[in-house]
Amino acid sequence: MHEIITLQLGQQSNYLATHFWNTQVHFIPAPVNNIMRSLQTIQESYFTYLENDEPLIDHDVHFRPGLSPDGKTETFMPRTVIYDLKGAFGSMKKINALYEIEGEEPDPTQLDLNPTASGVCRPGKTVLQKADPIQPSPYTEALNSGLPPPRPTPDTVRCFSDFSRLYYHPRSVVQLNEFEVASTIQPFEQFSTGEELFRELDKEHDLLDRDLRYFAEEADFMQGFQVFMGVDDAWGGFGSRYLERIRDEITTQNHATANKSRSFTELYNHSSILVPLSLPSLLPPSLTNFDPTSPWHTTALFSSAVESALLPSRLRGQKKETLNTIIETLDLTGKQKVAGLQFSINSSPISDFSEGIQLDIRLSSSAADQIDVYSIRNQNQRTPRVFSQLLTSRGFSPSETSGKEGEELDEKGRRIRKSSYEPITKTYATELAFPILDSFPAIFTVEKDEEEENEGAEVKVKITTSLSTDSSVCTRLRKLKDTVIKSVGLEDREMLGNDLAEMAEEYHEGWSGGSDSGEDD
Repeated sequence: MHEIITLQLGQQSNYLATHFWNTQVHFIPAPVNNIMRSLQTIQESYFTYLENDEPLIDHDVHFRPGLSPDGKTETFMPRTVIYDLKGAFGSMKKINALYEIEGEEPDPTQLDLNPTASGVCRPGKTVLQKADPIQPSPYTEALNSGLPPPRPTPDTVRCFSDFSRLYYHPRSVVQLNEFEVASTIQPFEQFSTGEELFRELDKEHDLLDRDLRYFAEEADFMQGFQVFMGVDDAWGGFGSRYLERIRDEITTQNHATANKSRSFTELYNHSSILVPLSLPSLLPPSLTNFDPTSPWHTTALFSSAVESALLPSRLRGQKKETLNTIIETLDLTGKQKVAGLQFSINSSPISDFSEGIQLDIRLSSSAADQIDVYSIRNQNQRTPRVFSQLLTSRGFSPSETSGKEGEELDEKGRRIRKSSYEPITKTYATELAFPILDSFPAIFTVEKDEEEENEGAEVKVKITTSLSTDSSVCTRLRKLKDTVIKSVGLEDREMLGNDLAEMAEEYHEGWSGGSDSGEDD
């Protein structure tokens, strides 16, 4: 996907954007259209494609799929952030019907952008002030009731929400309470007023982090921002400073992208095997105490995987392997130098690694561009083809690591493949578990037996790791090349782009290398 995130700044811009979103909704196939206020209305008015037709528009560019808090209701809402002043949202609620939890009474202060009451704290008696609630327009009421809506008129449209056909994610709605719409006492008119408001809010809240990051981080490969804003009042100043902040952030990220790309190509040329590491976007629920913002936690996670994956190079006797033999197993052509590292905790060593903890480099510096080669995949994602892999299991009994029945090994201890499409695989196993020291954070779920419950008993975990080369590296390198072309200077663009393209070709899925005795002809 190449997502676009929209920014809406001010009343006139929100009118325009509402028309834009209503039009987008019209082109969404009816089965997907859960964002509308009435399923009946969807089916009657918006069945724009036949069941087996391929939509002409990629709706994921502007819309984000998700789940409501009940975990059952699917949602499909705009990738947008809406800024406006107090009173400009009309009857719109920040937490709409799709996000109300069944059986719970919603908090009025969270539901309504125009609360009907406010308490004023004074010495003595509390004074309760009430304001008249803003009633929905006839058009909105009809949509909420599942009835055919009457066409709005200039008299019935008081604000942009009066003709909106869809719900927004609660994080999309941002009301600026410092100013009130159409106020004559404190008008929001001067360019400098908008600048000052942005600086104050950004200093206090970091608006990019609070409002934009949520939508940017869930994007696979964001292509940019679409901004609607007025320029004849204070929104011009507010929007100018906002775009300046975004540009500064992107410039910083572009420098990081160029640095990482250059480092990656240089290390590729001078290393025998390159194993980049970064946190995947998804982590298993078992890491309940894991803090991804803590260097202590993240490096502990990396260390447990690295220490376990390279354990065979430190073992004694016949189980010992040298770095040279490890490299020979992974890089069969001499040019597949980029390997991925995966690992799982306390799970069977003979299992599908797609469900374990998975680590890989963030080849693109922007969180919005992050595409994890080894991230936890859903059922719709294609599993990459593995060319070669080195599996290490520690802490398991010999019966648990004995391998599959009838499995044959070649003279190098590698599993003999049944076909050339299967990966070249070598396995290592030791009963030596990974120790959890008192200097190590409590990020793993540890199951103790009766003997280990004794005070002072050493805490250990079973770990299975996989060092592998696979076809997903090709996709990642090509995406990095696309990012480099867009973000780095002309003097570096061609060289880095060509280097990354050549590296990517070594991981094309059609490649088949190595030879095993016993393979089918």
